[in-house]
Amino acid sequence: MAVVDVINTAGEKVSQVELAEALFNVPVKGAVLHEVVQSQLAKKRTGTASVKNRSDVRGSTRKLFRQKGTGRARRGNIKSPLLRGGGVVFGPHPKDWGYKVPKKVRKLALKMALSSKLQNEELVILDKFELGQVKTKDFVEIIRALKTDNALIVTADKDDRLELSSRNVPGVKVIRTEGLNVYDILKYRQLILLEASIQGIEGRLS
Repeated sequence: MAVVDVINTAGEKVSQVELAEALFNVPVKGAVLHEVVQSQLAKKRTGTASVKNRSDVRGSTRKLFRQKGTGRARRGNIKSPLLRGGGVVFGPHPKDWGYKVPKKVRKLALKMALSSKLQNEELVILDKFELGQVKTKDFVEIIRALKTDNALIVTADKDDRLELSSRNVPGVKVIRTEGLNVYDILKYRQLILLEASIQGIEGRLS
């Protein structure tokens, strides 16, 4: 097991913690990480181009004129694609680009992402992150004390003070254990885990 120092919000060492090798000492494969990240980005992608089909256009379904005897085309109702303001034939609709990656691959990629942060010395274990009130200034002071300006902070439970104080700070994101994902881990330079969140991560990935 890897032994990592635990620091407080002042950047001082207070204790040590053992990290499971099955989660934090996995050989990193770029192809696996790439596949999972691409899947996440594809799910976020949304199409906006959309048209109204004949059934979507508002209008009467009354036949405009009789079927025979006028010498004109056999016109249906006013929603016909042949008329101005009618429905569009074979027009674009919002598309879903998302695709699924096997659950085992997603778990493996998450372990690889955590291992990469430990191997690159970009993993910080924090004993706790307590704020007396919702105040961005206090949050920024702690971030500066930790000597980082680009970090993903992982908490064990919901913390309104921490989440609200950090939401306007660029380069920093606070996320709960259940929302931990490969893309966010790799996106931010440092990964800051609250000591209480480690047990939740191990329980999720074991």
